[in-house]
Amino acid sequence: MIPEFGHFALIISLGLALLLSVVPLLGSFRGDQKAMAMAPSLAIGQFVFIAIAFACLAWSFVADDFSVALVANHSNSLMPTVLKFAATWGNHEGSMVLWILFLSAWIAAVAVFSTALPLVLLSRVLSVLGFVAVGFLLFSLLTSNPFERILPGTPQDGADLNPLLQDPGMIIHPPLLYMGYVGFSVAFAFAIAALMGGRLDASWARWSRPWTNAAWAFLSLGIMLGSWWAYYELGWGGWWFWDPVENASFMPWLAGTALIHSLAVTEKRGLFRSWTVLLAIFAFSLSLLGTFLVRSGVLTSVHAFASDPARGVFILAFLGLVVGGSLTLYAFRAPAVQSRIGFEWVSRESLLLFNNVVFLVATLTVLFGTLFPLITDALQLGKYSVGPPYFNAVFLPLMALLIPFMGVGPTSRWKRDTGRRWLQELVAPAIAALIIGVLFPFVYGGEFNLWVMLAVILAGWLALAMLRDLYMRLRSSRWRSIPASYWGMQAAHLGFAITVVGVVLVSQYAVERDLKMRPGDVEEVAGYSFTFNSLEPVQGPNYVADGANFTVLRDGKAVAVLQPQKRRYLASGQVMTEAAIDAGPFRDIFIAMGEPLEGGRAWAIRLHYKPFVRWIWAGAIAMAFGAFLTLADRRYRRARQRATAPLGGGLEAA
Repeated sequence: MIPEFGHFALIISLGLALLLSVVPLLGSFRGDQKAMAMAPSLAIGQFVFIAIAFACLAWSFVADDFSVALVANHSNSLMPTVLKFAATWGNHEGSMVLWILFLSAWIAAVAVFSTALPLVLLSRVLSVLGFVAVGFLLFSLLTSNPFERILPGTPQDGADLNPLLQDPGMIIHPPLLYMGYVGFSVAFAFAIAALMGGRLDASWARWSRPWTNAAWAFLSLGIMLGSWWAYYELGWGGWWFWDPVENASFMPWLAGTALIHSLAVTEKRGLFRSWTVLLAIFAFSLSLLGTFLVRSGVLTSVHAFASDPARGVFILAFLGLVVGGSLTLYAFRAPAVQSRIGFEWVSRESLLLFNNVVFLVATLTVLFGTLFPLITDALQLGKYSVGPPYFNAVFLPLMALLIPFMGVGPTSRWKRDTGRRWLQELVAPAIAALIIGVLFPFVYGGEFNLWVMLAVILAGWLALAMLRDLYMRLRSSRWRSIPASYWGMQAAHLGFAITVVGVVLVSQYAVERDLKMRPGDVEEVAGYSFTFNSLEPVQGPNYVADGANFTVLRDGKAVAVLQPQKRRYLASGQVMTEAAIDAGPFRDIFIAMGEPLEGGRAWAIRLHYKPFVRWIWAGAIAMAFGAFLTLADRRYRRARQRATAPLGGGLEAA
């Protein structure tokens, strides 16, 4: 009965979402206060019933209810309980329920924490979000029912979860990624609601910014954890491959980064209003596009769900409806809300405009590379693949072009500035960064390396410029008077510099060796001595493995004892590599087992030395922390307290 109860709760949540998408919206046009006031209650009710549905599905997994087809296909009684719970979203149908749960959580959060907003605006925002929820609930109920039963003929045990997903990363990575994906729906809803009212001003941007920053922070953490998970779980030692599904999450992040900066200009100066709305539509549309790519079956990826293409047709139709309807409204309303405020080209506005252009070009670059193989295949022009060489050649120069302006932006003034003042402010950080960048390759690597020099110069310039600006602020004011948004910007920009250094240094200085080794063999890699001590059988809860034992020495001193494994999962028979890593702030030592050779007397062994690889993820964590820190800014709380006047103009007059 539990699965049926969950299915019924999902149906009720669809009914509440339908009411939420229609009743408050009509009330906002008719001036019906009672209809508009229903929106928060409907939003919270929808969240409650979706949470009940998700809990019922999770219970089915944890309780090994193999009469539920989803449990039978994606779980097994031998799995640890925590992995059974994570298996709830380790499949297409369950992950959609998780997606809808987080969407409803965002909707409920808007309803609870935005009660001081004008009722007209709040009702329209929640109605737009309700419409989005309707689309995904219909998709789940009509094409991807998670509660489908196998009756009669219930299997005695399940087919097991994909071994790639039997990892603690499965517990954290998808939820964070989905929180970021669906979080952009809030910025989208605010943009559409503002277009309906015909008023795009600083207040609208101030209401939108906290939600956008939170979504961007969650997505940053999700992408970071996905990169880390791929690094240690897939056994190849890499952290990014420009996989189409990786790109599907990266594109909304790029568009969201542009949106965050554009919202800052709209809030501070009332500029870029139409552009900001377009970015909000674009960011959420890319989230929907990522859903289509992952779940339609149009591409092959280690991350993708193997789904019926008919499901992709539903998502594609919904994507067309959302994007088409949004752009149509934008075409009618945007000309009436264009900014008419001027600024000089030497100003903070121009730098943020350049930032927006670069991020948009980068997004379109990744979008083109991701969709090009699909387009050529659909037009029967042949099968093509677009891999890392293309993305590295066109994307990395754009980021290198962006960094110098990131250092100038925080020190520049709004509306009008001078090149002379920029030079006075930033010449010292530039000279220091240049000296550090030129010397670093010789000190660390012993020889000149152009790419390392450029990366250290650019990242050092950004970090030193930010720190100098912080020093000057602390000289002129108490640290308590500095707003949280400034501290958040500092953390995010410094995190970006740290990530840049990590990406370039690990790419240039990593040492990778694929060898044939027997127990007793010793190999030297990057100054470390690897001794293959022994090979032993390992018994896991739902797998058996061959486990190797390695001792790692440096200058004759023991550094680590590492134990990589080659696992075979009992239920599915699939074989997986479990790498062993000795991690440190400045380097990782990575060992992975390949295939047995010579009848099992020798093994293919992968030995990696990865300098500064942890800086990639540390920088991403700093960026996400910075975005979360901005939520504590006092002016957002004051904005909620002051939001008492109705959002007039435009359609209210009708």
